[in-house]
Amino acid sequence: MYSDFTLKGQTFSAMDSGVEMAFTFTPGVSLEVACRDQFEIDALWEALSAVPKAEQCGWLTDRFGVSWQIVPQNMGELMQRPGAFEKLMGMKKIVIDEF
Repeated sequence: MYSDFTLKGQTFSAMDSGVEMAFTFTPGVSLEVACRDQFEIDALWEALSAVPKAEQCGWLTDRFGVSWQIVPQNMGELMQRPGAFEKLMGMKKIVIDEF
């Protein structure tokens, strides 16, 4: 099975193997969404997060077991601030104002 789909203007492709596999989705593969602002982060988090114990540093797992990284577009800039790494490590959903 093969599929193309578009989310917010970004095209993705998905393919299933014709061979039986002994594994499912893992955090080894994730989808990253660079968000414009906290509102977008909050909306995506609310819509996607289904496994609270998997949440950390902007990562979440949806109801299908797919890992997502929901991050601000300016993540690189935020990480340059003093103490940013320590603050990020204490977060589940990223809260921009806490950097």
